[in-house]
Amino acid sequence: MDQQSLPRRIAIWVVAFLAAWLALAYVAAPGFWTFRNRGFRNNPFEMVTHTPQGIPGDPINVGLVGTEKEVVHAFAVAGWDTADAVTLRTAIDIGESVLFSRPYPDAPMSRLLFEGHAQELAFEKPAGDSADRRHHVRLWQTDTVGDDGRPFWLGAASFDRGVGLSHDTGAITHHISPDIDAERQFLIGDLSAAGQLISTSELAGIGATTTGRNGGRDPYFTDGKAIIGVLKQLR
Repeated sequence: MDQQSLPRRIAIWVVAFLAAWLALAYVAAPGFWTFRNRGFRNNPFEMVTHTPQGIPGDPINVGLVGTEKEVVHAFAVAGWDTADAVTLRTAIDIGESVLFSRPYPDAPMSRLLFEGHAQELAFEKPAGDSADRRHHVRLWQTDTVGDDGRPFWLGAASFDRGVGLSHDTGAITHHISPDIDAERQFLIGDLSAAGQLISTSELAGIGATTTGRNGGRDPYFTDGKAIIGVLKQLR
């Protein structure tokens, strides 16, 4: 074998492998799940999110009553950052943050759907030097209002413990800590400590679950309740 051609062949094999992985993880596998779960948007109302391919995602475990401006203000006061949109640039930035332990407090979040539409708001709070570990929540505005007539939001809060590959598609994703109730309490506690909550109450969620799996096939457990916080009104 021509010794000079060996590096070229290795490079071709590496490129071919990467191309095959990208096609499987980001085209073929998501396409399979889209077909398998093609009727999920017509299912009865559930207190759980879904990936764009219809895979069940993180459960709904928090809620807020307040205007969008009040929600954004409350999280800012509590020290949470608004997540950037997912773009090629932000995808590169989050990769560099994880690889080189660089801070990225506004790191993007993947889309999850609730009642057929993606989150309107997303907030996060770093738990280390990079974006691989973070507290985070996605929020959806519902058609319901609180007792005071302000918008009612439902959200899915969980803790990202690290970056890896999705067990369903092979795509790069964050993996969550299984105790989502602890993250629910952390979020509500942060907003309360910042003086942003008037009151809290409980709402029935997905129900007690000990063997749940989210969109990345990460295990989780929960008592199945959602904690609803009523935000202070801005004057």
